[in-house]
Amino acid sequence: MAWTREQMAARAAKELRDGYYVNLGIGIPTLVSNYIPDGVDVSLQSENGMLGMGPFPYEDEVDADLINAGKQTVSQLPSTSYFSSADSFGMIRGGHMDLSILGAMQVAQNGDLANWMIPGKMVKGMGGAMDLVAGVKRVVVVMEHNSKDGEKKLLKKCDLPLTGAGVVDMVVTDLAVFTIDRKGGGMTLIERAPGVSLDELKAKTGADYTVAASAK
Repeated sequence: MAWTREQMAARAAKELRDGYYVNLGIGIPTLVSNYIPDGVDVSLQSENGMLGMGPFPYEDEVDADLINAGKQTVSQLPSTSYFSSADSFGMIRGGHMDLSILGAMQVAQNGDLANWMIPGKMVKGMGGAMDLVAGVKRVVVVMEHNSKDGEKKLLKKCDLPLTGAGVVDMVVTDLAVFTIDRKGGGMTLIERAPGVSLDELKAKTGADYTVAASAK
């Protein structure tokens, strides 16, 4: 049985460590803020100039001026600070962010990431994705294993325009969890969703990977 979006976010949240500075991409990654493990204190950063975001607000607590980079309303904390987007990208490009959790359209077995455009379709732009994957210390991708029409998203090589080359360390899908050795060690299956067989994964995955003992 495939994991839900919430279960995928909860699995990605297990990669958070106490003291981390973390940037969450739009889509499923934003849900990670609801699953921060007990005893783990992390600071969530947004490209539009906010450090220390709180959880999503209840309807009667919404402040339309408090939004993340995906234009979702968020809440502030006593420790929240605000600054220009230039300062925000200075943090990212300066290597001060420990982890970024992003969505994707495609990921290659060597860690290449495509998550910003499909040729021929209108897009607003890359946003902060290119800076995030180049500047942060670790990148975790959370995405559906296959597209709505069944196309494979984990591939030997991406055929969409790249956001970054060799930048992804882990992929969490609705079917499984893979780690990627960006130094040439390839992709490894480390975890499967309940009831998902090795044969099903092989049929739905376009990338080559090894199977860790924990996933057998």
